[in-house]
Amino acid sequence: MMDRRAFLRAAGLAGVGTALAGCSSAGTTTPSGPATTTLPSPVSTSAEPVPPNWELLRANVSGTVLLPGDSEFSVAHQVFNPMWDARNPVAIARCRTKEDVQACVKLAAESKVPIAARSGGHSYAGYSVPEAGLQVDLSAMADVDVRQDGTVRVGAGAKLIDVYTGLAKAGRALPAGSCPTVGIAGLTLGGGIGVLSRKYGLTCDRLESATVITADSRVANVSRGSDADLFWALRGGGGGNFGIVTEFVFVTEPAPELAVFSMRFPAGSVDTVLGAWQEWIAAAPPELWSNLIITGGGSPVCTVGGCFVGSAAELNSLLSGLKPRPASRTVQEKAYLDAMRYFAGGPTTSRQSFVASSRMLQEPADSAKITELMTDRTDMDLLLDSLGGAVASVEPAASAYPYRKAFASAQIYQKTDAAKATRATAQVGEVRDELGTLVGKTGYVNYIDPAMPDWANAYYGENLPRLQDVAKRYDPNKVFAFPQGIQQKP
Repeated sequence: MMDRRAFLRAAGLAGVGTALAGCSSAGTTTPSGPATTTLPSPVSTSAEPVPPNWELLRANVSGTVLLPGDSEFSVAHQVFNPMWDARNPVAIARCRTKEDVQACVKLAAESKVPIAARSGGHSYAGYSVPEAGLQVDLSAMADVDVRQDGTVRVGAGAKLIDVYTGLAKAGRALPAGSCPTVGIAGLTLGGGIGVLSRKYGLTCDRLESATVITADSRVANVSRGSDADLFWALRGGGGGNFGIVTEFVFVTEPAPELAVFSMRFPAGSVDTVLGAWQEWIAAAPPELWSNLIITGGGSPVCTVGGCFVGSAAELNSLLSGLKPRPASRTVQEKAYLDAMRYFAGGPTTSRQSFVASSRMLQEPADSAKITELMTDRTDMDLLLDSLGGAVASVEPAASAYPYRKAFASAQIYQKTDAAKATRATAQVGEVRDELGTLVGKTGYVNYIDPAMPDWANAYYGENLPRLQDVAKRYDPNKVFAFPQGIQQKP
């Protein structure tokens, strides 16, 4: 059994989120621009809220509706991070069909009860457990159907390992994250950084269409040709903002043969290794993805790992260009599914308490200052995931994901427990803010941080105004409002 930190050490990334989505196909370089769309009929703003009728919801949902008095309730609402166990939803709807989700949204709109979707349950801020609200559990909607044309239809409740397994059986691949229990929905909605991103783009770049239940309970089949503004917003606009996605259709690639690697460096070498790694990965071909993980302490240490689309011999040649030499280096050729399992670190169902945040590196950063920043940071990792390649081939305005030209993402991750959570939050905040002075006040919405200063601009950049406009048009009454929703003030 391996915990969350082990996943991060293996791959340096993870998806997260509640359950909404949308994205463009890889290689798109032209913004969709202001699109003419058929807008939903708004829910009346003058209607007074009515008390929620849970028995009627039970009658209208083919799955199960759980209430606080039910024996399963106290466990059923729990998500990956135990720090959010104290959240108290008023109901949980285990949905099986899009009609079930429609019934849930209708109730929430009429009664003004908060509503949030739960796919994998990895929302870093626990937003898939709405306080005094209705949790829409999509885990039963998890079909993975690979079609003859190379596209795959995926239910919004599917976990990454199930998606990878289904694709591998058909000889196909999708660029996505590493943690096997992360939901495809939240990962895609926030962009979807992964080990194949430099070669094949973000997860959202492979999205062809999505089925969304909007705030007026409409079933919207969105794509570039239908509800184009909503489709644009779902590609990186973050989970929970525009509706509940029930199904995705992705364009896939033939499953490649891969080579994976790991290199360990001695204590005291972080400054040198980080400086060299930044130059090395910036010049590397897009077939190579790499991460660098700095583990804080009195003398920080680092590891470098990654994935190459190609042979071990080709990879070894590229690795020889990284100086200084590592203390150890392993290289293994793996089939696509085996490589995804390698980055997952092994099967696990364990939960873990943690605090995390992020920044985006627009260009290589000062390695000496980052090393100093991680000194004496016990139980903290700083995970740098390389970007560029296919990610950068898409213009920032072509989808809602704004950091197309970023050099790397940086995740600040600290394992903790409830007793130490306040101190851990403060420590993560210190590193986040200091790192912000070095690389800019940016962030990755899939590592959403409740304490992130000016979070809306940090997560969405120049795409924020258009996202706010889309959210207002599709959800005028804020049915899907939550503390860091796009319509909320930062």
